Amino acid sequence: MIPARQAINLHNAIPFWMSLLLVPVAILGATVGGWTVILLPIVTWYFFSILDAILGLNLDNADPETGEDDLTWYKAITLVWPPVQFALLFGLIWYVTGPGDAHLSALETIVLFFGVGVITGTVGINYSHELMHQKDRGERFLGDVLLSMVLYSHFRSEHLQVHHRHVGTPRDPVTARYNEGFHRFFPRVLIGSLKSAFKAEKAMLARKGLPWTDLSNPFFRYWALQGFMLLLAILIGGWAGLFLFLWQAFVAVWQLELVNYVEHYGLTRKHLGEGKYEHVKPQHSWNAAHKASNWLLINLQRHSDHHYKPDRRFPLLQNYGVDEAPQLPYGYPIMTMAAMVPPVWRRVMNPRVRQWRQMYYPEITDWLPYNKAKNPLPRGA
Repeated sequence: MIPARQAINLHNAIPFWMSLLLVPVAILGATVGGWTVILLPIVTWYFFSILDAILGLNLDNADPETGEDDLTWYKAITLVWPPVQFALLFGLIWYVTGPGDAHLSALETIVLFFGVGVITGTVGINYSHELMHQKDRGERFLGDVLLSMVLYSHFRSEHLQVHHRHVGTPRDPVTARYNEGFHRFFPRVLIGSLKSAFKAEKAMLARKGLPWTDLSNPFFRYWALQGFMLLLAILIGGWAGLFLFLWQAFVAVWQLELVNYVEHYGLTRKHLGEGKYEHVKPQHSWNAAHKASNWLLINLQRHSDHHYKPDRRFPLLQNYGVDEAPQLPYGYPIMTMAAMVPPVWRRVMNPRVRQWRQMYYPEITDWLPYNKAKNPLPRGA
């Protein structure tokens, strides 16, 4: 256990600021062009994977009772990133459709904005995830701003009202099913998460006796913020600017859903009968203790503890050992790359899922309803 006085040390917080190093990499690609436009995904995926191999695991836990006032240097990076990403995204749209257009080819520009999408997804959506879970309205708004930059604002409603309540059940579209390849999962979750988010907000308003058209429905805020971002992209870069904005948004969402795919693949909660499921436990999330990728992803890989304490700040998330929760063989960067090749993914992960089933649920003999999400929906869903 790391005591609070050590956890708040600036020295311990600085590694989580490594995401800012991606900003000059993006600027380098835009201004130099050529092979440098591919640096963003290379750094995000491969550099941090190499660092994971070199630095190993971090199994230490900070004191979970550390106070809010002691986490300033950790919270600061999540507050700094939204304006940084806004300036970077729209600054690059301005540059490549204006003064930088002369030396960047169409292919270089598309590859560059693929990399921009990698960081608006890997960093931006991940930071929005941290912000949306906090009690402070200002932080939640910054989370909304980040999501609007990738046109995925409904993720907030889906994540808070559906995923956390129904993870590991047929009600949660984000829980990847056993033997379901990512290329089948991705279109399913794109449609399913939007539907489930809207349904959840509509049901919440109905419980208050209000129609979905009531202005308190957050979807109106989502649509307004997204409309603003789209309009700004057009005003700055014209139709080319709009295309580049849409392209990076798609890549960002692809990155998010790759992570969602990995986090709960094949892990299901036991159906107790009549639509009742066991409580969410540490065993229902894949975890990774790899040091460098947890710096990049602000401890997202300590996923079991996040589901246990969703509003717990990222530096206080606790690590679970192999005897408490399932562990991934590598950090998320490598695992998401593996997920893009279904035969490789199944070879690596299916034996681990079967081992997990035998370890936690030896009494279940028929897994077909779990594999196909054919169990009854949770009561009240």
